[in-house]
Amino acid sequence: MQPRNMSMSGVVDLAAVKAAQEAKAKAEQARAEAARQGGGVGGLSPADLVIDVDEAGFEQDVLQRSAEVPVVIDFWAEWCQPCKQLSPVLERLAVEYNGRFLLAKIDVDANQMLMQQFGIQGIPAVFAVVAGQALPLFQGAAEEAQIRQTLDQLVEVAEQRFGLTGLVVDPDGEPAGAAESAPEVPAGPYDSLLEAAVRALDAGDFGGAVQAYRNVLSDDPANSEAKLGLAQAELLQRVQGLDPQQVRKEAADGPDDAQAQIAAADLDLVGGHVEDAFGRLIDTVRRTAGDDRDAVRRRLLELFEVVGADDPRVAGARRALARALF
Repeated sequence: MQPRNMSMSGVVDLAAVKAAQEAKAKAEQARAEAARQGGGVGGLSPADLVIDVDEAGFEQDVLQRSAEVPVVIDFWAEWCQPCKQLSPVLERLAVEYNGRFLLAKIDVDANQMLMQQFGIQGIPAVFAVVAGQALPLFQGAAEEAQIRQTLDQLVEVAEQRFGLTGLVVDPDGEPAGAAESAPEVPAGPYDSLLEAAVRALDAGDFGGAVQAYRNVLSDDPANSEAKLGLAQAELLQRVQGLDPQQVRKEAADGPDDAQAQIAAADLDLVGGHVEDAFGRLIDTVRRTAGDDRDAVRRRLLELFEVVGADDPRVAGARRALARALF
């Protein structure tokens, strides 16, 4: 069964909507397969948390591993003095974070092609790759407090968006829980609950639809149809009863008003203006801080769910969000 939402027909292009948890599902599948075979991240010891990577091994050591755990890339060179200050800090933090990310060190002198592909203009330069997607973190030497903040944000984004929780590694090299995972919950049947959600949507009962989708997810948290339907239903519930003219006036009058921009972005998306919705929230992330900034970021991630993980507009907005955050 495909998610259906007649109430949004002609507003959001549902033919283009994909399950927003696709990347997360792939990551979970990769981790499960690695655990089953006794390999992958599950075999890491603390010494394995920092690796040297070259062009030949980049796909396996960085891209493939990024489906299991965030990979932070340190672009460095022997002649680079700031690199000699930054690299030891990153290496120490990789061990301290205990498997929440891997550190890949790339010598730019020996790997010019990778340097060009990442568009690096100077070193040290630090990137992250999460579920195959590159995120710029920072360039140049940085204070440890700033590095920690950046890494904390990276870990949070990786967990919330892709379900990459990393792996806690024992000091003796035995990964804690490497082969252990939560018991699988039988998937369904949920057709009746999903049909009830669709009927509620068609009747304009968005609260009922939200509850029906949540009922499915309470038993089957990975159900992609319910996740997509829930994101759509919650969006429709939020905009129900709003005065579009008033919402847009408040957003225009208060460019730094996080809640006003969030409400306007919801209306943008329901109206089919996907890029406007994303751009509005990314600009607001840049202008805000603290709880307001976090609220805007979380709403943007929710709108990504509605549009779908493999939509190119989501990919572009995710990169822009990473630049705004980091």
